[in-house]
This record gives sequence, C-alpha cells and structure tokens, in this order.
Amino acid sequence: MATTRHAHTVWEGDLLKGKGVVTLDSSGLGSYDVSWPARTEAANGKTSPEELIAAAHSSCFSMALSHGLAGAGNPPTRLETKADVTFQPGEGITGIHLTVEGEVPGLDNDAFVAAAEDAKKNCPVSQALTGTTITLSAKLA
Repeated sequence: MATTRHAHTVWEGDLLKGKGVVTLDSSGLGSYDVSWPARTEAANGKTSPEELIAAAHSSCFSMALSHGLAGAGNPPTRLETKADVTFQPGEGITGIHLTVEGEVPGLDNDAFVAAAEDAKKNCPVSQALTGTTITLSAKLA
C-alpha cells in the first residue's frame, strides 16, 4: 500500500533576509525555523533542507541495511548511521557521505561493507537522489 507524507513551509521575505518555518504535518512532530544563513553559515538553532535530507537518508539507509542483513540471516543488534549532506551556494547539493557502524553478530567486516554498499544503492532515498554523488564508509563496531 502506498503512503504519502506531508510537510509544508511558510516563507516570508526574500531569500537572503527572509525566513521560514517548515512543519512536519504527517507526524505532527513539530515546526522548525529555516533561513538562508542557517543553510550557508552556522545553523544557529535553525534547520535547512540539507539537514532534513540528511535525516531522511540516514534513517532510510539504516532501515534498508537492517532489512538486507536480516534477510541474509544476520540481523543487526545495532546500526548507527550519519549522513553528511554538502551544500555549495551557486551549485547546490554537491555530495552526500554516509558513515555507518554496526554490531552484527556472526558477520565479518567485508560482508558488512558489501551489505552497506547494497543498502546505499537500493534504499529509496538513495534512489531518489541519484543525481548526487553518494559515498559510504562502513565498519563493524
């Protein structure tokens, strides 16, 4: 069954001096301030599209890796994934780097790295972001 999730943003002013609020409608988890300086300089308590993409990518990748490992008979005890999304003004998003460390009983590091590469390639967020270079560092804890 297909699902659709919803968020919305209200923006006031021009790009450089304006500000906005993005609201996570489907979950109701909250509203978050966004601004151009938060995107290109220090966050200062505000979020950015890149941070939201990083959150989506790290969680999707973790789910895909967990599913792949369990399907191969090696369910993970724990996965910790970090996504770094790089934004260059004038160019856009120039890359995403995923870093994952896992606890997977009975699995060697090479098999873990191979499973992580497969998850990177096949998670739905990675597939949605195919126009961006995605790199990966993976290791067992």
